[in-house]
Amino acid sequence: MSIHEHAEEYFETLFHNRRSRFQTLDPELAEFYVNFAYGELIEQSEDLDTHDRLMTHLAALIACGSENMYMVMLEAALNVGVTPIEIKEILYQASAYVGMGRVYDFLHITNNELLRRDEKLPLAGQATTTPETRKAEGERLQRAILGDQVVDALRANTAPDMHHVLDYISDNVFGDLYSRTGIGRPMRELLTLSMLVALGGCESQLRSHIAANINVGNSRAKMVTCVTQLLPIIGYPRTLNGLRVIAETATD
Repeated sequence: MSIHEHAEEYFETLFHNRRSRFQTLDPELAEFYVNFAYGELIEQSEDLDTHDRLMTHLAALIACGSENMYMVMLEAALNVGVTPIEIKEILYQASAYVGMGRVYDFLHITNNELLRRDEKLPLAGQATTTPETRKAEGERLQRAILGDQVVDALRANTAPDMHHVLDYISDNVFGDLYSRTGIGRPMRELLTLSMLVALGGCESQLRSHIAANINVGNSRAKMVTCVTQLLPIIGYPRTLNGLRVIAETATD
């Protein structure tokens, strides 16, 4: 199998001396994939370092429901310095955007790997709100991140008998989750971007969070890089759809 030198170097950075059955049983596909995903594509990723790239990959894999590949990339993420707290925060945030029905299994995979590595669980808590403060803090964060215009338009365009879900977004998504420490706001928005693009069919929410990415300091170029780096995981259709929405929304 002919793996390009720069792709092999990056593969070793992620997996050290690991050899997979993928390379042994499907050497031709492994050659194409490794040279593309770990070589050619990495050369396009100046706006995203290895640490942040692996975090967005984990988020996308959760959204795709890809448990086996998540196990592989979880190992890589830990190898390059993504911390257990950062990984847990990806999972906690995914519970809002992907749903606990899917996230539950990924929590088990992660806990098993962390215990195998002798991590003491549970990890240090990252919550900053209480049942009494989550509503006010959630509303504040939602407006700071999404912008007043987006929040007000969402409420104006939602039927009154569905406003309770908007309250849940403020209280739960922002008050319970976005208020947590362990990951900064720019990375949280890149994770949300990655999950929404990987899920597919979330264009309306994607537009809001592309604007939110801009609001927290992530440039259009960084978002383009982030979505492009997901290509080997989520495929061309969802990648192209995500890039199209970025092009339409982040026009500066």
